[in-house]
Amino acid sequence: MEQKEIWLKSLITESPQEGYELAIKLSRMGVKSTQPDVEVLKKLRHEYANSASSLTAASQVIAINYQTISAANDYWK
Repeated sequence: MEQKEIWLKSLITESPQEGYELAIKLSRMGVKSTQPDVEVLKKLRHEYANSASSLTAASQVIAINYQTISAANDYWK
């Protein structure tokens, strides 16, 4: 069995900006895990990059991940 690299060590970040960047990373890693074939991802990129509904859905995923990270960081109080 292949051992995967552990890239997510914590949801704790120093600032809201770092939290937002982590939310984007989580979202991208989710796509990568769902479609591990890089060639398929590249082929489909033009379609979703030019689709308002696809871009809105991507923004929603980032927002949900940001909510999770914000809560984990006690909203940086």
